[in-house]
Amino acid sequence: MLDKFPCRSHCPINYALESFGDKWTLLIIRDLMFKAKQSYGDFLASNEKISTNILADRLKRLEEMGIVIKSVNETNRTKMIYSLTPKGQDLLPIMLEITKWSGKYDAQTNAPKPFLDSIENDRLRLIEDIQAGWKSAKKQ
Repeated sequence: MLDKFPCRSHCPINYALESFGDKWTLLIIRDLMFKAKQSYGDFLASNEKISTNILADRLKRLEEMGIVIKSVNETNRTKMIYSLTPKGQDLLPIMLEITKWSGKYDAQTNAPKPFLDSIENDRLRLIEDIQAGWKSAKKQ
């Protein structure tokens, strides 16, 4: 999948950075993963105020890399929805670790304390709950 995008090297850290290493890409993944956002408009409404051209570029890139898939909304055929592929879903442990690290070092974090506690104390159940949410959203 990454063949379209030449890598500087095949170091695992470099591969990850070239796959999702800019701030906008991780925020889109966050919104899909934790905030149940699915549409272009949903992503535009995020607090970080991504511009339309950057959002379109990052969604296209994530789709080309096999991290997200785009499909037609069944209730509104003119609207596209985005969801994580299994490759994108596999980023969950990484996103949890980033959240845990940020919660520890950002004194003004807006991550809910119960969520941070779940990462620390009941990680497997948290992962199962998040994955269950993806499955139920897919059925709707």
